[in-house]
Amino acid sequence: MRDLWSSTDHATWRDALAAYEDVVAAQGVAALADLDRWYRTELPGLIVARDPAHVTLPEMIRVTEWKMARGVWRAPNLVLVRGNPPSDVERWSFQAIAAAPHPKAPLLTLAQLAGVGPATASAVVAAARPDVYPFFDELVAAPAAGLGPVKWTIGYYIKYSDALRARARSLGKGWTPVDVERALWSFVGGKTGAAH
Repeated sequence: MRDLWSSTDHATWRDALAAYEDVVAAQGVAALADLDRWYRTELPGLIVARDPAHVTLPEMIRVTEWKMARGVWRAPNLVLVRGNPPSDVERWSFQAIAAAPHPKAPLLTLAQLAGVGPATASAVVAAARPDVYPFFDELVAAPAAGLGPVKWTIGYYIKYSDALRARARSLGKGWTPVDVERALWSFVGGKTGAAH
């Protein structure tokens, strides 16, 4: 990761991002490829097509499953997420997305939901606003920009997202914080053979 993070070679960054789908498939995690495809290609459009923009309970459950399939499976959190009233998920997600581009309000708002911490909240806002928010991933966060050991706090996420936004700006037109996060995650998985 450090190699890519410190790189200013645009071709290396583009190659890492282009390899993302292959790295996802290589993880060997049941349902990850399908969940990831849904998360990247369908969910953003579903969210922004609604007035007001929000996620539904089934979508929040799938986002949580995607996050866990790509990282660490925490069954108790998924049970908590499933137990949220649908109206609460829609209300809090609407308020969170409407609070963009505030650095922490969307995450604090989504944290009102049971089982939703900074990582899951970031997954929702990253799908809705990839131009502002990256997904909070441990493999990306630990070495990125020398932030030190990962702390699952809003404060740490703010530093992490600031670093990824700055890198997106330095990479130029067309790069988002989500693209940077995916390129870094892909680089880790491609280099080690397993990002999971």
